[in-house]
Amino acid sequence: MRASTGKFSLTAKLVFLYAALLITSVLLVSYYSYWNIWQLFITSKTNHIRARSKPVIEHWLHDQEITDAASVNKKFTRSHVLPLAQDLTSKDTVAVVLNRQGKVIASGRRLPEEPTPPPPDARYLARALAGENEITYWSKVDDRATLVFLIPFRLQPDSPTIFGVIQMSTSLTGIDQILFRYGSMQIAAVVVILVGGVLCGYLLIRYSLRDLHSCAATCRQIAKGNFSRRTRMTQRRDEIGHLARSFNLMIDQLEKMFDSQKRFVGNAAHELLTPLTGLRGSLEVLLRGAQDDPEAVNRLSKGMYREVNRLIRICDQLLAVSKLESSSHVEKQEVELRAFMADFTRLAQILAHNRTVDIRQGPPLTLMADPDLLEQILLNLLSNAVRYSPAGTTITICWKAQARTAEIWLADQGEGMDETTLAHLFEPFYRGSSARRTETKGAGLGLTLTKTMVEAQGGTIHVNSSSGRGTTVSFTIPLVSTVS
Repeated sequence: MRASTGKFSLTAKLVFLYAALLITSVLLVSYYSYWNIWQLFITSKTNHIRARSKPVIEHWLHDQEITDAASVNKKFTRSHVLPLAQDLTSKDTVAVVLNRQGKVIASGRRLPEEPTPPPPDARYLARALAGENEITYWSKVDDRATLVFLIPFRLQPDSPTIFGVIQMSTSLTGIDQILFRYGSMQIAAVVVILVGGVLCGYLLIRYSLRDLHSCAATCRQIAKGNFSRRTRMTQRRDEIGHLARSFNLMIDQLEKMFDSQKRFVGNAAHELLTPLTGLRGSLEVLLRGAQDDPEAVNRLSKGMYREVNRLIRICDQLLAVSKLESSSHVEKQEVELRAFMADFTRLAQILAHNRTVDIRQGPPLTLMADPDLLEQILLNLLSNAVRYSPAGTTITICWKAQARTAEIWLADQGEGMDETTLAHLFEPFYRGSSARRTETKGAGLGLTLTKTMVEAQGGTIHVNSSSGRGTTVSFTIPLVSTVS
C-alpha cells in the first residue's frame, strides 16, 4: 500500500473501507448482543422475584385473615407486616412495606450481608399508588446499582383499592460481574475478529486486484512501444474481465491505427516521390544544356506541368479529406433519390467508356444529404468500376430502403479483389497487388475521400469482393424521416 501524489492506493482505500464496515458491523452486533443479554438477566431476575413474592403475599393475607378493607386497615401496622417484609427478603433481595403516605412501615433487612434498601422515590411511588403495575427503575445504594420494582398492595389482583406498596430491591452486583466477564470475552473476540477480518480482507483485495497490477505492467510495456502485449485476464466474468477485454480491444484498434499511419506515411512518400522525381529529372536535363533546344524545353515543360498538376491534385484531395473529417457540419437537404438518379444517368453514360451502366429503379425515397457530395460519391465509385472492369461488361446501380436508411450499391463484373486489398482498401495512397491496381493513374485517395464523404453525411460504406467475381460497393444515407 503506497501513497502516490499524496493519495492512497486503490488497495489501501478498499482495505480501509472494508475495515470500517467490518468494525461498524462487529461493534453493532456486539452492542446488540450485550444489550440483549443484559435485558435477559434483568427480566429473568424481575420475573423470579415477582413469582416468589406472589405466594408469600397470598399466604400472609390468609394467615392474617384479611378479607375486607376494615381488616386491612386494622392489621396494616408494623407488627403485622414485618413478618411479610422479612419473608420477602433474601440474601440478595430486600422488601420494604410502605403505606399510602409513602412512609416505611416495615423493612425486611435483618442481616448485614443483606442489601440495603434505597429510599422510596416519590415519583414512582405515586404511580404505584395510582394502580400502575410493572413499575421498575434503577437506584444507587452505596455506589452499587440496585434494581427496584414496586408491587401495589391489594386484596384482589383486580381490586381498584390500594392500601400500600411493597418495594422490592435487589443488588445487581452478581449480574454486573457476569456481564463484565462476558464483556471482556466479547472485547477479546472482537479484537481477534477485527484483526483476522482486516488481514483476510487485505489478502483477498490484493488477490482480487493482482490482475490490475498486471494490467498496469502491460500498459507500461505498451507505452514503450510494444503493441504486441495484451492482458491475460479476459476469461474473468466480472468487471475486471470486462475491463481487460475493453482494454485489449482498444489496443487492437490503436495498433491498427498506428499501422495504418505507417502505411500512410510510406504510401504518401511513394506517391509524392514519383512526380517529384520526374520534376527533378526534367530539371537536370534542362540544367545540362537542353534549354538551348526549344523542342526539348517544350517537351520537358509540359512534363513538369503534368507532374505539378498531379501534386496539386494530391494536395487538393488530402485537403478535402481533412476538411470533411474536421468539419462537424455538412450542408444537407432533402434529395428525391429517383429524380437524382435520373439526372445522374446521363452523366454515367458519358463516363461508361464501352461499358453498360444499368441504373435500376428502386423505391421512391427521400434522403437527407448533400447532393454535391452524393454525386461525387457515385462518380468516384463509377470511375473505379469503369477503370477495373473489362469493356463490354455491365455496371449495375440500384437502391432500397433498409431500416432507417437508404442503401445504394454499385456492382461491377471486374476481376475483384483479394482479402488483403479489401482490408486496406480505404487507406490513403494504398495500392493493392490485385488486378484492380494494374493502372496507376490517380493518387490512391479516391476511395478514402469517398468513405469520408459517406461518413460525413451519417452513413456507412462496405465492399464485398473476391478474386474473379467482381466487386459490389454499398453505402447508406439516412432518410428524411430518420433525421427528423
